[in-house]
Amino acid sequence: MHTLILKPGRDKSLMRCHPWVFAGAIARVEGQPESGETVKMHSAEGLMLAVAAYSPHSQIRARVWDWGARDIDAVFFRQRITQAVHTRQEILGSGGTNSVRLVHSESDGLPGVIADQYGNTVVVQLLAAGAERWRDAIADVLESLPNIACVWERSDADVRALEGLPARSGLLRGKPPAGPIIVHEHGLQFNVEIEAGHKTGYYLDQRDNHLFLRAIAKDAAVLDCFCYSGGFALNALAGGARAVTAIDSSGPALANARANLQLNQLPPVEWIEGDVFQMLRKFRDAGRRFDIIVLDPPKLAPTAAHAEKAARAYKDANLLGFKLLNPGGVLMTYSCSGGVSAELFQKIVAGAALDAGVDARVVAWHHAAVDHPVMLNFPEGEYLKGLVCRIAP
Repeated sequence: MHTLILKPGRDKSLMRCHPWVFAGAIARVEGQPESGETVKMHSAEGLMLAVAAYSPHSQIRARVWDWGARDIDAVFFRQRITQAVHTRQEILGSGGTNSVRLVHSESDGLPGVIADQYGNTVVVQLLAAGAERWRDAIADVLESLPNIACVWERSDADVRALEGLPARSGLLRGKPPAGPIIVHEHGLQFNVEIEAGHKTGYYLDQRDNHLFLRAIAKDAAVLDCFCYSGGFALNALAGGARAVTAIDSSGPALANARANLQLNQLPPVEWIEGDVFQMLRKFRDAGRRFDIIVLDPPKLAPTAAHAEKAARAYKDANLLGFKLLNPGGVLMTYSCSGGVSAELFQKIVAGAALDAGVDARVVAWHHAAVDHPVMLNFPEGEYLKGLVCRIAP
């Protein structure tokens, strides 16, 4: 096994069990490891720290598989995936949903591996060099899980380019679904677009936050921005909202959202295909107001290098959102950008409220659903952060 030797003093993060090693921390590489190959991590003093997947093209040069000297093989992946799935059994067994995140990357000890179950289909994303190298072993384990008929790959995220990996998508194991994949979530049903939808086809991370909106939506006029397949919009209707307007720039996403509305036989929604920022300005100029506004934009800052540009966009959206609220109204605002910390996001929203001239209070902090765990020593795993703000009457 090849070895990466760290520079003096650069082993502190590994000693604290943080799973990333950046290129600048490495003094030298002993041997010529291939992309995704397992390497040993040693301190400058020769102390063995971890075994990791090597990524020669990424600034994250190594991602830790394990903190001991162990073999990384098919048995390792079966053990890790089985353990991750076991922790999710209570979610599926509760009857509230038939969809769940089975594997959540570093926080399940499997860097670069995302696996979401939708009924009898698992959609997997392999986003790092190590995950790519072991794709067959990972696919074999996922296919062997109870009641799984199909493993579909959606390794087409932009972050693969940072690992020097091409995009891959398509059937990985089993047989493709014979018809639409429909998941149920707390009494509602949604079509999942595994071939062309966002991420793995649906936003499982917002499951609990959908329910929060449902609980406060009675008799409210609700605006759902970046609505995608209608998760927030439909939950608002299920909670008794008197009117729902939903905006997305994607025609196919809105077509799916309309189909979901029909599937659940809910009251009409005002669907708008267009740029959210432009529509918010039009609403402002027209004097439209809402009781609840949801802002759930796509990832605007994949890394910290994009944070400044993303901050301006978040500030603009939240400023307009605050201005469109009725007195006593609620803004539910989210960021899924890994490059924007929870602290920075709160500062952005606070600045937007100040510029909008509203007196706002945070009444709840939102995060990803329980099947998206965050390792304590890996805060980067908490990518989704949300603030629920109520303005003064």
